[in-house]
Amino acid sequence: MEKTTVKAQGKYLRQSPYKMRLVLNLIRGLDVQDALNVLTFTKRKAATEIKQLLESAIANAEANYNLNSSDLYISKAIADEGPTLKRFRPRARGRAGRINKRTTHLLIELESLSE
Repeated sequence: MEKTTVKAQGKYLRQSPYKMRLVLNLIRGLDVQDALNVLTFTKRKAATEIKQLLESAIANAEANYNLNSSDLYISKAIADEGPTLKRFRPRARGRAGRINKRTTHLLIELESLSE
């Protein structure tokens, strides 16, 4: 029996990977309905973006693989670093301080419990 994995990717999300991982650690390994509940009540900007991507993964599973959403769980949730936007802020004595605006590539994989 081969397990079916369903993926959803979000790229160039404008938040640092560190902040995304804090929320991903809350939902990794949970079944889909519990994860959606956790993300709904998490007070972080990352939670809304992750929830949107999770809903996309669920839609992919139902539309492309005919899987039931109640049987799915999060098998893999990864936040990798994307390109960093470099900006500068004026500092004292004519110097410039660098500001790094980080981006994230997000990957969520779902698997079915009843295989």
